[in-house]
Amino acid sequence: MSRDTAAPARVDDGVASCDPRLDAFLAHLAHERRLSAHTLSNYRRDLLRIGQWRRAQGIDEWAALREGDVRRYIAARHRAGIGGKTLARELSALRSLFKYLIREGAAKQSPARGVRPPKSGRKLPATFDVDQLGALIDADSAHGGGDDPLMLRDTAMVELFYSSGLRLAELISVDIRDIDPADATLTVTGKGAKTRRVPIGAAALQAIERWLEPRRLLAADDEPALFVSSRGGRIHPRTVQQRLKHWAQVRGAARNLHPHLLRHSFASHLLESSGDLRAVQELLGHADIATTQIYTHLDFQHLARVYDQAHPRARKKPDND
Repeated sequence: MSRDTAAPARVDDGVASCDPRLDAFLAHLAHERRLSAHTLSNYRRDLLRIGQWRRAQGIDEWAALREGDVRRYIAARHRAGIGGKTLARELSALRSLFKYLIREGAAKQSPARGVRPPKSGRKLPATFDVDQLGALIDADSAHGGGDDPLMLRDTAMVELFYSSGLRLAELISVDIRDIDPADATLTVTGKGAKTRRVPIGAAALQAIERWLEPRRLLAADDEPALFVSSRGGRIHPRTVQQRLKHWAQVRGAARNLHPHLLRHSFASHLLESSGDLRAVQELLGHADIATTQIYTHLDFQHLARVYDQAHPRARKKPDND
């Protein structure tokens, strides 16, 4: 295998390094910087791997490593399927090693200083299918949840999450006075204590109205929170997460339900129908539209499926031999 294409070997983390420079650096991390055993193990594993690759390339000393060599190493690792985050960690370990070697007079410069890892592909947020989510929300009567106060509360939370695209912390902080039923809007306190007004759908308003009656039996008259626990106080984030999971399981959902899944579903379904990225940004409370643009990828996936199913030239027709 050529010097340019040789893939880095796998490293047995239990084997001694047989590398005095590396051993001295690891001792420096342990005794001077007092890093944890887990962090030391990561440094050791990453640098052992790079050291093995370096020797396989015929580069006997760390100080002889050049920027082009480091770029070849990163390229070989990337071709082997290693992600950007792992490669960024390995580069960071190599930079730390050379900072130490330069301090000790064992190297003049770092060959990793100008090397950047490839960007990691951004993971698309999961969403619920529109019809599947609608069927779950409408399943109260079929599962005996119509009169259960806590199930009424949970359904109201699901409706409000999905109707207004709220974050978990935002839903918990909602007070009754924040809702304007006449205007069908909600004043939300988001990140950085910034407030925004968002619409509430008719279904969510109805679910909240059904919840308010049993809520009066649980909460004291001076409790402002819209959603309270069985003890009458403002509901805890962990309780919301657990109840949403239970809510979905009772309805036979094939996947776990959590607050961010509902927020993502809100954003992608709205963008899919409207195509208005700026409006979705405002509704989600994103300060930067770049954060909202992740949903354009989800929208494109939907458009691509429609295209594949509908366009007469989207698929190659089989040969009629």
